[in-house]
Amino acid sequence: MDTGYKVSMSITQPVPKSAVERWHAESDVVVVGYGGAGACVALEAKRGGASVLILERASGGGGTTAMCGGHVYAGGGTSVQRACGFEDDAEQLFQYLMACAPFQDEAKARRYANSSVAHFEWLREQGVPFNSNFHPHRTTLQLDDSCLVWTGNEYVWPFSTRAKAAPRGHKAAGPFDAGHLIMKALMGQVERLGVPVVCDARVESLVVDDDTVCGVVATQFGERKAYRARHGVVLTAGGFVMNHAMIRNHAPDLAEHVIWHGSPGDVGDGVRLGMSAGGAAIHMSEVFVTLPFYPPESLTFGILVNATGQRFINEDCYHARIGHAAMHQPGGRVWLIVDDASFGIPAINSDIHHLGRTDLQFEHVATEGSVAELETAIGLPAGALVHTVGQYNRWAAERQDPLLHKTAKWLRPLEPPFAALDCSLGKAPYIGFTLGGLSTLPSGEVLDDANAVVPGLYAAGRTTCGLPRWSGGYASGLSVADATFFGREAGRTLAAAAAAVRG
Repeated sequence: MDTGYKVSMSITQPVPKSAVERWHAESDVVVVGYGGAGACVALEAKRGGASVLILERASGGGGTTAMCGGHVYAGGGTSVQRACGFEDDAEQLFQYLMACAPFQDEAKARRYANSSVAHFEWLREQGVPFNSNFHPHRTTLQLDDSCLVWTGNEYVWPFSTRAKAAPRGHKAAGPFDAGHLIMKALMGQVERLGVPVVCDARVESLVVDDDTVCGVVATQFGERKAYRARHGVVLTAGGFVMNHAMIRNHAPDLAEHVIWHGSPGDVGDGVRLGMSAGGAAIHMSEVFVTLPFYPPESLTFGILVNATGQRFINEDCYHARIGHAAMHQPGGRVWLIVDDASFGIPAINSDIHHLGRTDLQFEHVATEGSVAELETAIGLPAGALVHTVGQYNRWAAERQDPLLHKTAKWLRPLEPPFAALDCSLGKAPYIGFTLGGLSTLPSGEVLDDANAVVPGLYAAGRTTCGLPRWSGGYASGLSVADATFFGREAGRTLAAAAAAVRG
């Protein structure tokens, strides 16, 4: 059997072009991975006149995009925002994105903010269905087909001091998880364009000609085949959330306490392939970690306290910011303190089995007639919770929170009886995925440790470290927005390169 190469394969070591005996197929662009990013690379490159080949390790496309809730984070004044009566502009979106991480990529944030409205309309043109209605309630995911919703920290402190608040989560028009509708539309367009897709093909190594990436070697049903990329290889193979060894290496404190959520293909192949050619992997320890303690939204009237009985976050934050703060509390111990009017059991409990874990839940650990009794019941230092609730109630009666700046809408004194829900790391359902990945330019070009371009190598989506890079400032839909938009950017870059050669 002609295997198409002369050397052994390693995902951490590229193959020299001289070792390739023959190319199984050639195209201008080879895309590794067929999720949201890969589909958008293919669409823009093909429409720009480049030939494209997609390689997918699974038996079909979809990736993590098909598994997500279906939110796309878009702003700047989309048609849906305007229809729902909300004002927004590109500058406010940019300022918000810059507040979403202390190490945000300013060039990417600016490019996305300036093009967000056009990108949202492009998704609609591809057939992604969006309604033009607003979901007013505080939730982690709409259960209906409503579109616009608050999916980040836009109206909470300190983000509200950086940019004018506007809801920017645009959910595809389907009940509950609607990411499959996004992929159905994108994959339909890829099929209509006639882009060849080779499934069940795991890329094992990049092929390089001196320092330039010029192809890949993949295994399909036990046979290894080499594919030439005349102008570039694009890595869109997902993150590394399903690679437990990499998780333990980069996020050891969380490895055994978080429900890691992603596609079975999110094993880090794209990141490791990029690194094998000199690409820099950045912010690999950063992970999205959510503590979805709402809905019901009434729980937001409660207060979150740590093992010292102290509040540590404004409770009206987005659930990932809550999770980010909670997991860093002493010993990971956290309780939600509520009263009878705000009590409820978080809705995630009824759906946690979809994530493969039934042992973690928000346990109702105590109900007492006084704060002092509740403090004793959950083992907090004597007087600590009494002081915290007393101080909170005094300020809440005046609709103020000078300590943590909780929005007035969610402020009112807590009245007996009181209850505690255990939100501790390792007990409550903390759900996570990786945010680190390859360093790239907005054009999709992969950078090395010296911020120089790796010739012939591009990446997009979760394989990269894109706009969503810090759980403390994450917003639902930002990953899909990043993957689809910067996938398109990479596709356009490669189409232009191919056109330049054609003359």
